Amino acid sequence: MNLFEIIRNMDYTKIKGDTDVEIDRIVFDSRQVKENTLFVAISGFKVDGHDFIEEAVANGAKALVVENSIELDRDIPIIKVKNSRKALAHISDSFYNNPSRNLNVIGITGTNGKTSTTYFIKSILEEKDRVGIIGTLGSNIENKTIKTNNTTPESLHLQKFFNNMIKEKISNCIMEVSSHSIELNRVDLINFNIGVFTNLSAEHLDFHETIENYMRAKLKLFYMTKDFNIINSDDIYGKQMIKELENVDTKLITYGLQSGDIRAENLELSVKGIKFDIQTPKGTIDINMTTPGLFNIYNALAATSCAVAMGVSLETIKKGLEKIKGVKGRFEVLPINREFDVIIDFAHSPDGFDNVLKTVKEFAQGRIVTVFGCGGDRDKTKRPKMGEIASYYSDLCVLTSDNSRSEKTEDIIEEILIGLDEKSCIYEIIPDRRKAIEYAIKNAKPKDIILLLGKGHETYQIINGETYEFNEFKIVTQILNKLDKN
Repeated sequence: MNLFEIIRNMDYTKIKGDTDVEIDRIVFDSRQVKENTLFVAISGFKVDGHDFIEEAVANGAKALVVENSIELDRDIPIIKVKNSRKALAHISDSFYNNPSRNLNVIGITGTNGKTSTTYFIKSILEEKDRVGIIGTLGSNIENKTIKTNNTTPESLHLQKFFNNMIKEKISNCIMEVSSHSIELNRVDLINFNIGVFTNLSAEHLDFHETIENYMRAKLKLFYMTKDFNIINSDDIYGKQMIKELENVDTKLITYGLQSGDIRAENLELSVKGIKFDIQTPKGTIDINMTTPGLFNIYNALAATSCAVAMGVSLETIKKGLEKIKGVKGRFEVLPINREFDVIIDFAHSPDGFDNVLKTVKEFAQGRIVTVFGCGGDRDKTKRPKMGEIASYYSDLCVLTSDNSRSEKTEDIIEEILIGLDEKSCIYEIIPDRRKAIEYAIKNAKPKDIILLLGKGHETYQIINGETYEFNEFKIVTQILNKLDKN
């Protein structure tokens, strides 16, 4: 594609050189540069792409997009912009011929429930249509998954995924939209048809600084949508969003248990699943799902609201929800065939802990044993809160590592202990997560429920800046096999 065409509608401050050149590839990593590549230098939090411009040119870059003034011996086009991330979004959208305009794009944002809600919607829509997904578990097209580094990938990758979906004749794309991606311009120029808000609680305050800023970041999605905004009206921040969106032209649908256009009634919860009725403007459907937890009722309501907005029949909604067997690493009860249960969940925030532990408390017949840590190099204020919540619901807490990253696991545990109530819950400190899991399993009693919180679908651990393989599903199996042999 011609460089002039790629940047034609983009804001820039200066151009040096002739833009009448052909570009076959766009990258922001100098190691991926080949012939006919446009290299976009991004000023990141840890690495500055401007430091690798010489390398990019040596590798064959045919043009550059930069924020800083630079001097080069080579005579190649240089486009200077105020914000390289914004520029990348514009360039990527243009390069792939505005692919999101040819998709029904559903964006889901919130602190918890994004991934499950994404797959709940998928299960409903694929009854009648082809569906693609972009989110925490990767980019999924026709059940082929490509792993991604972020919940919401960089704009270049997003536009490429959209383009691939169109090639595969996908008509619906359901994507998780993180607050980081909104603030860092990854989702700029995406043609969102529907926006869905699940809930909001304190998270990522190391980045946003205040929960008000965090909410404001989420809110931006709902000014980008063109057809429907779907909001959890039971959530305190959802109520605030509803007020702010009243004067927006996009149609608003609310859902909840206490209020909403679409509501759940007659709830029955057990370890085997959930039964409830969904009241909609189209009528009522009774739902029987094998995914436990009150939070999954909210996820089902969000998915139903989206489907109703799209004109999907109640019969199809019921069929789609009831065929769901669960989402990887989301309240996943392992098939271990023991007198106790092991549940793996991705919960890694105070609200996530509260949702999962409250659900388990409702049906637990034995002890609740919670194995958890907190992520390093992330919001430290949530650590005591997670300790407090875990100790309130649990009989035994095993404090261990999560992704400690560059922090010491022991230091993170000390901050968790500030909130942990020793009077209501005994605890053990075992920094090595594998040993912590082994301890919980070895000491399990009949009817106990062991919760492994924080890792969920992840198959790695980051300790001291190094990434190691760590698959809790495999580890639990290995520990049980070892105990059987002994």
